[in-house]
Amino acid sequence: MRFSRSAAAAAVLVLGAAALSGCSAGGASGADSGELVFITDKTWDFDNFSKESKKDIDVALETTAYADQEAFQAFVKQSFRTNKSPGLFTWHTGGQLEELVAEDLVAPTTDIWTKAVENGDVAESVRDLYTVDGEQYCTPISVDDWVMYYDKRTFEEYGLTAPATWDELMTVSDTLVDNGVAPFWNAGGNPWAFVWFQILAAGTDLDLYTGLTTGDVKFTDPEVVEVMNIWLDMKEKGYFTDPGSKVAAETQMKDQEVAMIPFGTWYASTLTTVGLESGTDWGVFPIPNVNPDQETTPVAIETAPACTASNSPQKDVGLEYAEWWMSSEAQTAWSEQEGNLPYNPNAEASTEEFQTIGAEFADPSYEFYLRWYEAAPAPILTASLDQFTGFMTNPGDPTPYLEGIQQVADEYWAGN
Repeated sequence: MRFSRSAAAAAVLVLGAAALSGCSAGGASGADSGELVFITDKTWDFDNFSKESKKDIDVALETTAYADQEAFQAFVKQSFRTNKSPGLFTWHTGGQLEELVAEDLVAPTTDIWTKAVENGDVAESVRDLYTVDGEQYCTPISVDDWVMYYDKRTFEEYGLTAPATWDELMTVSDTLVDNGVAPFWNAGGNPWAFVWFQILAAGTDLDLYTGLTTGDVKFTDPEVVEVMNIWLDMKEKGYFTDPGSKVAAETQMKDQEVAMIPFGTWYASTLTTVGLESGTDWGVFPIPNVNPDQETTPVAIETAPACTASNSPQKDVGLEYAEWWMSSEAQTAWSEQEGNLPYNPNAEASTEEFQTIGAEFADPSYEFYLRWYEAAPAPILTASLDQFTGFMTNPGDPTPYLEGIQQVADEYWAGN
């Protein structure tokens, strides 16, 4: 697995003034027992997964989930100042992880990563995402590749097959439009306004995409304008759903209003919530290169870390759990529960769809890169989401939108 890693910091969310009341969720209970305090901002079923860890390593999760991102981050950060910092908590890679490391708030996991890479449990390229100043911190709950989900029912109805090239993808799209079906899901606003810019920019030239995250390329450069014009042309041809629609993508696919949705492999579990079954109702295929001359096919990647506070009374238990989460046993169980693609190649994907694409992505012709939401520096990310949303809702000459992003980028890189 090859991986193109941007040096840009990930988006850093601004913390509100949320107060820490009581700290009961991050309490030190279970410091010497098999109950590990786990604080998360994810909606996954950790309570059910906890049964697997209890069986395998005799440690269960005592989970508290936060629906509000600012409240979650405020709680975790303030807990570091107390004796009630969590033994395990979810976080982000990139700039947000670097921020914790700089303050010596998160326990290193270098020994765990060294062992896992040597055992073949995780790719070296994934370790890069968790490396700060030569040391590793946290371990991944999941590592999700971005794929194109497609509605097999609609494809079969119109005699379509999964495309292997961009030209084939456009031909499929034309057929769908002719039959009154939107080819692609497309949403404005935070957080998904970046999706099609990411696909088109990386699929045209991955170095161009990476340069935008490092300041080496300007958003107003002709090559970037051309990427936006491809997006505009697709918009004018009726390839996208309404970017302002409040109807969830999975519901639109269930109702056969949209045929294809680009998302990470984590999205499989979301499709099951509306009754769509893998292999029967939906399948996946790699998103092809826009530019057929690009030597490798880029695949966006995102990862969800689990971290241990360096001053946690449950530090040892937290690190034990983190190490187990990378094992083939844990990753197989996680895939079985969530329906996603395990990052451990020794684990087994729970669906035939992901078994097939997982084997395909092992080919060196695919190159993995960090998705825009983590790769772009925070101010540039925020500006881009605003401008991309404006472009989608009021399509036209992309130059003013790109100039708006570049103005923020100039200010950011002048000080960084």
